[in-house]
Amino acid sequence: MKIRQDRLAINPLQWVASADGWIDPTLAPSLDRQLEVIRDAGITALHSAVPGDMTPEAYAARLADHGISPAPGYLAVRLTEDEAELRTFRDNAARAAEQHAALGVPTLFLAMGMAKDAERVARPAVGHLANRGRLERVRDLLAEIAGIIRAQGITPAFHPHVGTWAETEEETRFVLDTTDASVLGFGPDMGHLAWAGADAARLVRDYADRVASVHIKDLDLGLAAKGREAGWDYRKTVLAGLWSEPGHGNADIAGFVGALPDDFDGWLIIEVDRGSRPTPEESVRLCGEWATRNA
Repeated sequence: MKIRQDRLAINPLQWVASADGWIDPTLAPSLDRQLEVIRDAGITALHSAVPGDMTPEAYAARLADHGISPAPGYLAVRLTEDEAELRTFRDNAARAAEQHAALGVPTLFLAMGMAKDAERVARPAVGHLANRGRLERVRDLLAEIAGIIRAQGITPAFHPHVGTWAETEEETRFVLDTTDASVLGFGPDMGHLAWAGADAARLVRDYADRVASVHIKDLDLGLAAKGREAGWDYRKTVLAGLWSEPGHGNADIAGFVGALPDDFDGWLIIEVDRGSRPTPEESVRLCGEWATRNA
């Protein structure tokens, strides 16, 4: 397995993994500290997340000071009947797309979001309470937001995620099969799909012409199956040790990468939602070692 080094990035979630098994952005150290560790690990690109007090140009300059390039970022939306909340999602999409255009990053991952008290957070990775009407609403919302992103010349890449109303292979296929490829691309996360029991490599092969960028994750597949069968909630599964640095779990990363088209030129973003090492710095360094071995 060989990966283009100039298309390999990291989303350093290790720093924001909270003690309760969730993600807390307030835990992140300074941007400069993150960039120093990422650079020293040998990784040369970062999932884009422009801080609220910076312009895209200033953000790109800060990354460049550390020898880091911007890579595709992430946008989440949720089903709502509240028009004000919908306007916020639309505004967020326009702003994120404008920022990506300014950064010269052609892809933005687009996902349904989670909430701590959501039904599928309590019963994740099994398509809990699946409903065709709701799934159609999910599809329609994703298509609407994708159109806003496309208007800025950026490719929105649908990103199925455990704990949301679009998490299973069946739901993934429905969204892609009922939304035109000119509207919505595909940005699979091999870890979240595997957690939900999906065949991520097969999905990549089946929708090869729509795969814009991907997330690389490693995990304990046996623990994922155990959690599904036992009805563990999202955070219990994570805290039990679901995630690990690439090469330290038993997911078929080589098979997933090998399923990508020969001419694939999108980004591969390493993510470790919760590091398996005592510190985030150690976790990021392991990610860098894996990247170096496979470049």
